[in-house]
This record gives sequence, C-alpha cells and structure tokens, in this order.
Amino acid sequence: MLIKKASRRGSSVSWSRRLVPYLFVAPNFAIFLTFIIWPAIRGFWISFFDSTDGVHFKYVGNANFKEILHDPTISQVARNTITYVFFYVLLAITISIALALVVNEQKFAKGFFRAILFMPVMLSPVVVGLIWSDIVDRKHGPLNAAIKMLGGGAPGWLVDTNLGMVTVVFVGLWVHVGFYSIILLAGLQGIDRSVLEAASIDGASRMQTIRQIILPLLKPTTLVIIILATIHGFQSFDFIYTLTGGGPLGATTLIVQYIYERAFGVPIRYGLGSAAGVILFLVIFAFTALNFIVGRRRNAV
Repeated sequence: MLIKKASRRGSSVSWSRRLVPYLFVAPNFAIFLTFIIWPAIRGFWISFFDSTDGVHFKYVGNANFKEILHDPTISQVARNTITYVFFYVLLAITISIALALVVNEQKFAKGFFRAILFMPVMLSPVVVGLIWSDIVDRKHGPLNAAIKMLGGGAPGWLVDTNLGMVTVVFVGLWVHVGFYSIILLAGLQGIDRSVLEAASIDGASRMQTIRQIILPLLKPTTLVIIILATIHGFQSFDFIYTLTGGGPLGATTLIVQYIYERAFGVPIRYGLGSAAGVILFLVIFAFTALNFIVGRRRNAV
C-alpha cells in the first residue's frame, strides 16, 4: 500500500512538473493565436470574398487572385520587391559579418559598440522614415550640404527614380544590420578559441582564418540571418511609406504597400488585399524553405 501511495504521489508530482512550463507558455501562445494565427486564417478566408465595408462579403472564388495577376501595376511592384530584397539581403549579410568581426576584435568598450549597433533597431520605423527624409532632403538635408561642401551637386535622393531604391535599401540596412550583427557576434563568440589558436600556430593569416575557419563555422548562424533578412525584406513597408510614399513614380512601391493600398485605398477592397497577402505569404514561405533546404545541404556537405 505504501508503495502504491508513493508511486501515485510521484506520478502526480511529475505531472505537475510537466504542466508548469506549459502554464508559463500559455499566455504568450494565447496572444500569438489571437493576434497572429487567427487573423492569418481569417485573411486567407476573406481572400475568396469581395467586400467594400468589412461587414458584407460576397463570395467570388479565385477572382481576386486573377485580378491581381492581371493588374498592370503588379509587374512593377514585383520587380521593385525582388530588386529590393536581393540587394538588401546580399548587403545585409556582407555588412553584418564585417561589423561582427570588427566588434569581436574590440578589446575595450565592447558593450558601447554593441549598443551603437543595436540602437537603430529600437527606433520606430515611422520615426526612421521621418529622420532620413530630413537627412536626404534635396534642398535642406545635411547629406546634400556635405556633398556640396566637397564640390558635388545635390542629388534628388527621394525624387530620382534611380536613387529612390538606393535610398530605401540603405535605410533598411541602417535599421536592421545591427540586429543581424549582434546575432553573428554571438555566433563568433561561440567558436572554440582553441581552433583559432591552432590556426594561428600553424601560420594561417587573418584572412585565411576568416575564410577557411570562421565563415564555415558561422554557416548555421548565417543561414538564420539569410532567412530573417529575406522575411524582413519582403515585409518592408512602414519606413519606406514614410520616407518615399512608394515614389517617385512607383519606383519604391513594394508588395506590402500594394496590399495596403488595395485593402484600404479608394475603393476599399478587403478581399483583394487579403488575396495579395496570401500571395506574399506563399512567396515568403517558398523563399524561406529554399534558403533552409539549400543551407542544410551545404552544411551537410
């Protein structure tokens, strides 16, 4: 009897211990389910309907998807989005690795440099757009003032169709590169120092150590950064909308702005905006899965 009672008590205690972690996770999971998962499911459902007021919905099947594919502006939006994501991801990886390597070599004030790197991440995207719209202002911006002092002209960063994309890519990098650098810095500090010391003893130069030891060991962390940067690139909207409004002449209009304008513009088309959102989800999922599969295969090799 005593053994049975002890076993029952032990089983109840073990169940309590197993239950406690889930109780801690439950509030976050409830919030995530309410504000992320359910709206996503609802948006997918609405994509098959048409509504101009958000109350009355008319089933239209896949008509919204067909309308998007035949929209004459979608080709420019897709081209802008792909251009932005390509250069954003490529430069983000390159710059963040370089910054992480530099900060990792700092002997003093490492915390200060980390704080400087991470500071733009904490700013509101709308504030970022307003700050940089003043900095790159053609007539009164400090950037053009500095260029004039060096004998240059006054580039129209926000009004030139060729410079508009350059500007938004730069600002996007300014916002997020610090975040990626901190993640890569953590990966660098996780590398066994004995491996680097062995390479130094064998006479490897600094560039050889980086290329043949550090970068291969950073592949898992770099894969995470590539996936995060790809998602951030496709989802970029708020600071671009504040900075350029999608201009000049639609040169910086990306897919999220297209979704916003179709859903809440004139006329309001909630179903059309939801259908564009579903397409964006599928594109991000495809790119993320591709990056993950290719990255895993390269790591396996």
